[in-house]
Amino acid sequence: MVSCHETTSHMARILITSGPTREYLDPVRFLTNGSSGRMGAALAADALRRGHEVIVVSGPVQVEYPEAAQVVPIVSTHEMLTACLDAFPKCDGAIAAAAPCDFQPRNIEKNKMSKADRGLTLELVQTPDIIAELSKLKRSGQWTVAFALETQNGLDRAIEKLRRKKCDLIVLNDASAIDATKNEVRIIDNDGKAILAQGSKAVVAAAILDQIETRLMAQCRS
Repeated sequence: MVSCHETTSHMARILITSGPTREYLDPVRFLTNGSSGRMGAALAADALRRGHEVIVVSGPVQVEYPEAAQVVPIVSTHEMLTACLDAFPKCDGAIAAAAPCDFQPRNIEKNKMSKADRGLTLELVQTPDIIAELSKLKRSGQWTVAFALETQNGLDRAIEKLRRKKCDLIVLNDASAIDATKNEVRIIDNDGKAILAQGSKAVVAAAILDQIETRLMAQCRS
């Protein structure tokens, strides 16, 4: 059994993904979303406040992360995966608060595409599922927490994702969370039990860390 990383009996090293990713179509155009990185920044700040170490792998954002966090900037989903695969073995757990692009163009044009009167057809392929890939690598005592943004059948879809990705908890929110300062989430476990948390993203981050500490990090101290 591999023991958890500890510098004190209660300190953990936590990997947090944050912000969007970009998938370029040509040198100037890209697919992305409106993720601001505020949730990731709030999680990092609250984890540091509790005495944990934090590594943030972040896509392009305007938000500032706490100075005490180690920040790894990336652009694409593949870059985020590579950075996470490098950091995760040195961490106790991962919180996937980022909103990486689920698709990328099959082919990236070397030159800027010209505007055509008849429009443009893109062929897209899936990008890697970062938290699912990290869950495959979990050693004894490590944990993973996913985020799910759903616009319909949220609870059922979140539970299905939680189990398919083999995570320990999943945080369900909806489209109103994007680029917002407040949020309402449900923190769901593998039994389908959900805890509601709402308020500023700092308040929600604290509620998520409460659940992680009491339910997941306790495994490391037992």
